[in-house]
Amino acid sequence: MVVDARGLRCPAPVIRLARAAKDAPVGSTLTVLATDPAAVHDVPAWARMRGHVMLESTESDGVHALTVRTQA
Repeated sequence: MVVDARGLRCPAPVIRLARAAKDAPVGSTLTVLATDPAAVHDVPAWARMRGHVMLESTESDGVHALTVRTQA
């Protein structure tokens, strides 16, 4: 599942990701797309606090793609 948070500022990318994760089955892979550089720090911190697994973080043309796998 892709969560498009491009153009949004902190904390909106994490809020959108959290909403998507709430409804996603355990083991789902969610990728948030964000242009806010703070997302690079905020998404991994959110994943750690919620017990999810941070899988990947990439950047291309100013768009960060941060992928998380949901856990119980």
